[in-house]
Amino acid sequence: MPGIFTLGALGASLSVDAFAAALSKGAEQPKVRWSDAVRVGLVFGFFEALTPAIGWLLGYLVNDWIADWDHWVAFFLLLGIGGHMVLQALRGGEKPAELSVAAGQKPNYVRLSLTAIATSIDAAAVGVTLALMDVNIWIACLVIGGTTSFVATGGVLLGKRVGSYLGNYATVIGGIVLAVIGSSILYQHLTA
Repeated sequence: MPGIFTLGALGASLSVDAFAAALSKGAEQPKVRWSDAVRVGLVFGFFEALTPAIGWLLGYLVNDWIADWDHWVAFFLLLGIGGHMVLQALRGGEKPAELSVAAGQKPNYVRLSLTAIATSIDAAAVGVTLALMDVNIWIACLVIGGTTSFVATGGVLLGKRVGSYLGNYATVIGGIVLAVIGSSILYQHLTA
């Protein structure tokens, strides 16, 4: 079972898509308010915490069927997700959905929620991996959601200063971290 450090690294690597979208939102704002940044962070954090739970449930249901090679499944899922993140960033990535808010208006929460769902799909696949590793899903979801909320809030606040320049670099680092975690899981199971 992974420790809190591993779950924190997992949460940080999963939150880079949300960070890039939040950076974009912050860069497009004429004025970034703390309360709006926190709201955006909470929306991203909620969906980033919810999707691993859905994936965990699916993984839990099939765990008995694949128990003998679950470490290989975890390795390939995390390697695939991480590799996809790196390739997407190196190709220039996809622009996040429009998140901007006109001066004096509240954020469009439907659009924001759809963006949060889109940036957290990879967390569902990671949730499958968490079930195979017998992780306490409640703690994992709290760490992943909390990390994402913090990172996305910071992304909105930083967006005005650094724009989307940092987004692709953050995605590359996040992808590499996921691949390293997958390799670590495989190594631990093969050497146990």
